[in-house]
Amino acid sequence: MAVSMKGKDLVSIHDLSVEETWQILKTTEQMKLRWKSGERDRPLVGKTLGMIFAKPSTRTRVSFEVGVWQLGGYALYMGTGDLQLGRGETIYDTGSVLSRYLDGIMIRTFRHQDVVDLAAAASVPVINGLTDLLHPCQGLTDVYTVYEKLGRLAGVKLVYVGDGNNVAHSLMFAGAKTGMHVVVATPPGREPDPGIVQTARADAALTGARIDLTHNPLEAVEGADVIYTDTWTSMGQEAEREQRVRDLAPYQVNQALMRATGRPGTLFMHCLPAHRGEEVTDEVIDGPNSVVFDQAENRLHTQKAIMALVM
Repeated sequence: MAVSMKGKDLVSIHDLSVEETWQILKTTEQMKLRWKSGERDRPLVGKTLGMIFAKPSTRTRVSFEVGVWQLGGYALYMGTGDLQLGRGETIYDTGSVLSRYLDGIMIRTFRHQDVVDLAAAASVPVINGLTDLLHPCQGLTDVYTVYEKLGRLAGVKLVYVGDGNNVAHSLMFAGAKTGMHVVVATPPGREPDPGIVQTARADAALTGARIDLTHNPLEAVEGADVIYTDTWTSMGQEAEREQRVRDLAPYQVNQALMRATGRPGTLFMHCLPAHRGEEVTDEVIDGPNSVVFDQAENRLHTQKAIMALVM
């Protein structure tokens, strides 16, 4: 596989070709194997990644910062208080200036359009570390983790249960690019964005993947290879918390839902942080089928692959 991705932005998994998606997954696999065996890849020696954080994060900051260092480069943390963005400088001016200093930019923020605008302004690769609409690094990590555990992606049934949020959107895109059967089970009124669903289904038509929506979690998980959930209340949604908990309570991943798959080996995944006792019970997240901490580790390896390929 020899697809050149140098200089490419990662704003959405939809923007990747099937070949580029697999290039990231196979590079992740190779980098992880080499790191575990003691080999050290250092393709970013002398390069700097600027990291813009409008939303704080444990996994995103640590995995990117450590990943850049492991690849021989330097990571520069920039909170909103460290930039003139908070004082009225435009995204265009910020992207144009940072491009003169940096070799790549990772941004984790609220408005998806800000990432789109930054990528348009910057002359260096821009990596979407999360927006309210999409979480592409997480989605790629997730399908890599499934591939690592099951040895395949084509035809794998992954059922996402909960709120139709940015993680659900990126799972649909990632599944569509890799031939998976992705089912999203949400309460009425909390479905994924219709435009994302339509686009993911168009991508799925090219690979034989399937994207299905339902309101019935018990029917959704029948025959599932993977059950996936996320926190019910994301950052910035705290005012809606009580209503969200009421709406989503029937969608908790517990032992009864895991048994409803009819398969003893169904994997459990969660992008973390988890609100134990809400979207998932301790019994499931700490159980033998849970791969959440392997999944969290794989953020490091997947993002290293992305940076090595685009920077």
